[in-house]
Amino acid sequence: MTSRKNTLLLMALCALVLVAALLSMGIGPIFIGPDQIIRVIMGESSSLTFMIENYRLPRALLAILAGAGFAIAGVILQGMIRNPLASPDVVGVTKGAGLFAVVVIILFPTASPLLLPIVAFLGALAVAIALIYFARKSGAQPTTFALVGMGVGAICQALTEFIMVKYPMQANDSLVWLAGSLWGKGWDEIYALLPWLLVFIPISFVLHRKLDIISLDEGSSTGLGLNVVRTRYMLLLLAVALAGACVAAIGSIGFVGLIAPHMARKLFGHQHRYLLPGAAVLGALILVIADALGRGLNPPIEIPAGIVTAVIGVPYFLYLVRQEKRK
Repeated sequence: MTSRKNTLLLMALCALVLVAALLSMGIGPIFIGPDQIIRVIMGESSSLTFMIENYRLPRALLAILAGAGFAIAGVILQGMIRNPLASPDVVGVTKGAGLFAVVVIILFPTASPLLLPIVAFLGALAVAIALIYFARKSGAQPTTFALVGMGVGAICQALTEFIMVKYPMQANDSLVWLAGSLWGKGWDEIYALLPWLLVFIPISFVLHRKLDIISLDEGSSTGLGLNVVRTRYMLLLLAVALAGACVAAIGSIGFVGLIAPHMARKLFGHQHRYLLPGAAVLGALILVIADALGRGLNPPIEIPAGIVTAVIGVPYFLYLVRQEKRK
């Protein structure tokens, strides 16, 4: 019964994501009805075909892909660290990706968009290496990962701000990117992000049993035959790859990797075979809605989706901190 219930719930959420994406494509300075969008997607020619096919459709698809990637990275980090407050932005992964990406945007403005995910992954990997280096001295304890991640993330944030102050004339693109905006994003960003997700999301689903085990206490995980340290490093690199690619595609959007896993845990329980796809769908839904709100609140001025998720995420984060203190 639980399996059937979760499957039906997942299907309902997928349908909700499709409806939200369809409605979001109509929002903007020029409103487009869902019926017009459907006819264009089905191949019917229209005066709005170019706008839908080259701007609004890829933007909605990118929000779905990146939202799912951020959410799965959050699930992995929360399970690996055993901390419900962990997420790619909280432990510094997105900060490292952001630093390296800003360096490319400012110093190499003519670089190919396909290079950005690789560079962002290297930045996230640099944070991961720092996490591993310092955590090894404490036996790779979960609390060390969290604390070191916050410290390294703060350093990356400071370096990012220093570069932008040093090159103020080239900082405009970086500011939009760091705010986490889907403005101007298109098929190039999808083609750059999709290969990463096609490789690493299936791997995360394959490792759902290891995530179930490592989410237990240290003694239980070891007693069940799991090499805890090696598994924790492997999961960290997996989360880094997902978060780094998503940051490179749409910028530093925070709190999706924090909110979506919590919502999924309440709906689907703690088994990662349901938690991972559930969080992915919820992450996609959150980012699609955030992008739609950013476009629709005050058109034609856009509010970056990262600001919308922060407005939602900060109160939720404080609520979670309060809940943790009560335990």
